[in-house]
Amino acid sequence: MALSELEEAKRALDVPLFAGLSGDADVSFEFFPPKSEKMEKTLWDSVVTLEPLNPRFVSVTYGAGGTTRERTHATVARIAKETNIPAAAHLTCVDASKDEIAEVARAYWEAGVRHIVALRGDPPAEGQTFEPHPQGYASAAELVKGLTDIAPFEISVAAYPETHPEADCPQADLDNLKRKLDAGASRAITQFFFTAEAFFRFRDAAAAAGIDAELVPGILPVSNVAQTRKFAGMCGAEIPPWMNDLFEGLDDHPSARQLIAATVAAELCRKLYAGGVRQFHFYTLNRAELSYAICHLLGKRPGGGRQEKAA
Repeated sequence: MALSELEEAKRALDVPLFAGLSGDADVSFEFFPPKSEKMEKTLWDSVVTLEPLNPRFVSVTYGAGGTTRERTHATVARIAKETNIPAAAHLTCVDASKDEIAEVARAYWEAGVRHIVALRGDPPAEGQTFEPHPQGYASAAELVKGLTDIAPFEISVAAYPETHPEADCPQADLDNLKRKLDAGASRAITQFFFTAEAFFRFRDAAAAAGIDAELVPGILPVSNVAQTRKFAGMCGAEIPPWMNDLFEGLDDHPSARQLIAATVAAELCRKLYAGGVRQFHFYTLNRAELSYAICHLLGKRPGGGRQEKAA
């Protein structure tokens, strides 16, 4: 029997991939503010679906240049008021003075929001380079420090397993991450990626750089392949050739696309779990089904999310 055949035979006899998971993983979810009543209903249906999984928090994004400021605030405030989920608001440096950012941050605090995802942010138009506001913060690290002076927020920041596209090199990107954490952030949530090896290499490099804060992998279940390719190009994430092949020819088959998306993302999460990861952050794109299915496979259940392991 050839080596490849032996490997396939071993896979056939292995313990089922998701058997006996205890549900000890913690999860969080990201949404974006809705632009219409229909989108708002979709968002709230998703929040209602995911709330029973007891997420650590849910976050709401902030458009380039603060273009969704009011909608972000309204969405976060409603989550804080109408659910039991801790709500986190994204906040960026783009096109805003320090005073304007302080005003937004204080409004969040008054609305009961205690968690900020602090980001430098993308320029208002694609292809532009980031230019600090003359009276604003020049970096996410400066923003983090400024927020800690406003109120005792819990602060999360961004990390890039495959290096930020604007960074000179991976080490420079790690140095920037360390500055953000040293400024007062308590964790880093990564940009999405599609191989467990990318995260593990990043985790090892971060530890070697003296970073000991929590690194939470960001998981993007792929519901729209073309959109994902665009996102990946903007943030420096690599889409493996095998993944392109899996989605080939499925443009007119949404149900099959959903099944494959869940399978790919769930397998990634299982590999991360095997490597010791117990925190996952899901980029939901305001739809709950894929994230809920993956959490279920990881053993998360409504009302606590913990199951007894099989005997």
